[in-house]
Amino acid sequence: MNIKLVAPLALLLLGACDGNPFLDEEVPIVDPDLPPGLPGTDSPSPNRPITRLEDKGEDGTATEGNGFAEGFTYNSGDNTYTVDNLGFDGANSYGAGVALATLGSYNVYEATATEIDPDTGVAIPQFLHRMVAGISSTGRTEFAIVRTGAYRGYGFGGFVLKRNDAVVLPTTQQAAYSGDYAGVRDFNGVPGLEYATGDMTVAIDFEDFNDGDAVQGQVTNRQVFDVDGANITAAILDAMDEKFDPDDIVGPSTDLPTLVFKVGPGVIDVNGEIRGFLDSAVVDYSGDLPEVVTYEDGQYYAIVSGPNADEVVGIIVVEAEDPRLDGVTVRETGGFILYRP
Repeated sequence: MNIKLVAPLALLLLGACDGNPFLDEEVPIVDPDLPPGLPGTDSPSPNRPITRLEDKGEDGTATEGNGFAEGFTYNSGDNTYTVDNLGFDGANSYGAGVALATLGSYNVYEATATEIDPDTGVAIPQFLHRMVAGISSTGRTEFAIVRTGAYRGYGFGGFVLKRNDAVVLPTTQQAAYSGDYAGVRDFNGVPGLEYATGDMTVAIDFEDFNDGDAVQGQVTNRQVFDVDGANITAAILDAMDEKFDPDDIVGPSTDLPTLVFKVGPGVIDVNGEIRGFLDSAVVDYSGDLPEVVTYEDGQYYAIVSGPNADEVVGIIVVEAEDPRLDGVTVRETGGFILYRP
């Protein structure tokens, strides 16, 4: 089975055109509502830095553990991160990953495995915490994501994305951005963590829509790794084949689905902040007739930076039913820093 969007099959060519490298997949139409804004900078402006953190939820109590991580601080002297407000992550210090130190152009960090009781000398096992973080080549933008793999639910974690300077947004023209993508995958239903990588493109039409410029984006060539760095993409594809193509109608899968931004008005504001929805889709051959179904869905957040709108930093959060385990949901939280070539 080739897991892909089926715009040609279903004649769902919503805006795709020959020769456009950013539109080789079906483009869903955006829901008129947008994801809620993230906490952080109170009075954003195009002329100042902006920081955004993961939201704790509607009630502000982080009942699912979202948004608990705070105080993200990068220490360049020893290449460590300090993160506050997560239980059993050592002394709040995250060092360079041991089994896996990098994912593409981004770094992997991990908390210590044990902490010592200073009064008794007893070693206390710590929870599995991993971080993926990136800083742009210019220093203008950065992101960090930390998740916890010790809980049967998603557990506690959070993310931050920052613009460290100002932005000048064009009022005409379109701009293309590209780079890589990396993230952390955690689970609701079982403990554990995985990593994800991919290639990413974004394009912005600064002239239209009139109500908050149009933004398109894709994450392709996605790969998944376990916490020791082993590539486990093939095992996920096998499980997806069993679920969506049990009779092997079109052969084995070769690629994970492409994540595609939903396109519509209002997703970018005058401060250069972007938020919207995205999803991926597969062809389900398990029924009487093939059917296009949503595989993952979620939201993205991004900030444009630079005197010529030169780069974009962002976070993607998507969820899906894990095809490997009944009753388990996998959440992928990925970050990206993209540049105009």
